[in-house]
Order: sequence, then C-alpha cells, then structure tokens
Amino acid sequence: MSRFDTTRWSVVLGAQGTGEDARAALESLCLTYRPPVLAYILSRGYAADVAEDLTQSFFARFIERPQQFGADPARGRFRAFLLVAIKNFLIRSAETAGRVKRGGHIRFESVETDTDETDQLRAAGGSPEEAFDKAWAFVVIESALQRLREEACRAGKEELFDRLQDFLIEAPDDDDYERVAAGLGLRRNTLAVAVHRLRQRLRALVH
Repeated sequence: MSRFDTTRWSVVLGAQGTGEDARAALESLCLTYRPPVLAYILSRGYAADVAEDLTQSFFARFIERPQQFGADPARGRFRAFLLVAIKNFLIRSAETAGRVKRGGHIRFESVETDTDETDQLRAAGGSPEEAFDKAWAFVVIESALQRLREEACRAGKEELFDRLQDFLIEAPDDDDYERVAAGLGLRRNTLAVAVHRLRQRLRALVH
C-alpha cells in the first residue's frame, strides 16, 4: 500500500475508539470521504435528501460496526475497500427497504444544505463508479494542496504559496507571471522556478 493508503487506514482504525482523538479521527474520515460516497449514491439515481441520509448512515454504521464492512488494512487499498463497502451498504439498505433517519451521532451541518455541491456531484455524469473516482480524485488533490500549504506555512512561505496556488493546477500566462512577480518583488524567472518546485512537490503528495 502507498503512504496515502496507510494513513487513511490509520484514521479508520483510530476512529473506532471512544476518546477525543477517536472523535477527531471520525470527523476527519467523514468529512474527507463524504464527497465520493455521496457522488456514488447520487449517480445511482437517489434524490438529494435520500442520498444525504444514506451517506451519513453509511459513515455512522461504518464506524459503529467496522467488522460488518470487513475493515482491514491487509485487504488492500482504502479506495477500493470504500467503494465495495458503499455498494454492499446500498444493497443491504435496499433489502431492508428502510429509510434511515438523518443524524445519528454524525452530522454534516456545515454542508448538509449545500445544494451547489450536490448539483456539481450529480452533474459529473458517467457511471456511479466514474462519479466516485472523479470525486475521489478531487479529494486527493484538495488534501495534497492542504498538506502543501501546511508545509509552506512551516517554512515561512505562506504568502508565496497563497499567491501561487492558482498556478499549480492550471498553467498561468505571461501576464499572470509578470503581475504576481511584481506584487511579490521577485524576478519572473525566480517565480517560475518557485512554481515548478511547488508543482513537483504537489505531484509527489498526490501520488
């Protein structure tokens, strides 16, 4: 398994405790992997409110009864495991024909009514698996960018990162380079080297 997979498994295992650290791990797990799970459920044709209910119920049951999902790092990549787990969960939910009430001890209050996010996930199109993969890729990139920003802050380069972040995913044009270089008091070539190094580090974090 890659370092990323190992880290995610450690969060899963850590979330199964009862202390504050377990609670923090639980929140991290749910917030990080909510988009791909929700995208998969939406692509299966569920209404937005039902998909939200099922997403929250999935994570609640996953943490409360991890053995029910066969959560085991030895079984391989966390991404593949999560996809199989949500498929099996939906099958069981359909069999019981029970609408799980929203809530439990897991709440996504900050995003629960985010209709823009729901519309974007549904508009991704493709099969449920493709929707899951697209949302997963977004999560990976966002996580890598966050880690890269944390590294920049520790190195005292927070302002530089914030000014260059938009250049890491999409190549800037010459005017953008000139504008930012002037704002930072750097030569254009120096700025280009900084962007190149940040892109390399971002690529490494994504992998």
